Amino acid sequence: QVQLVESGGGLVQAGGSLRLACAASGSIFSINAMGWSRQAPGKQRELVAHITTGGSTNYADSVKGRFTISRDNAKNTLYLQMNSLKPEDTAVYYCTAFGVGINWGQGTQVTVSS
Repeated sequence: QVQLVESGGGLVQAGGSLRLACAASGSIFSINAMGWSRQAPGKQRELVAHITTGGSTNYADSVKGRFTISRDNAKNTLYLQMNSLKPEDTAVYYCTAFGVGINWGQGTQVTVSS
């Protein structure tokens, strides 16, 4: 089992930036890839950024060019740098680990005011 703990959410004005972090522990060897998902009220959870163990990244079209996912393997930490934030980015953001099944963190709220 993998434990994931997110931090860094908060309230920011449109156009601002936030950096999320996710500390991973437990069966880290079982992780093949990691990502950030988000869920806005009344909407389905969506994967917005993904990074493989080899460092390859993919982004949802809605965040491409504004968000950057990265990982520090020495610290077992995943990051999401979010720039040029928009009100539609408001959601609970979840750290996601893909391996034997999918593990989720508890989520961190990001609110972007207009």
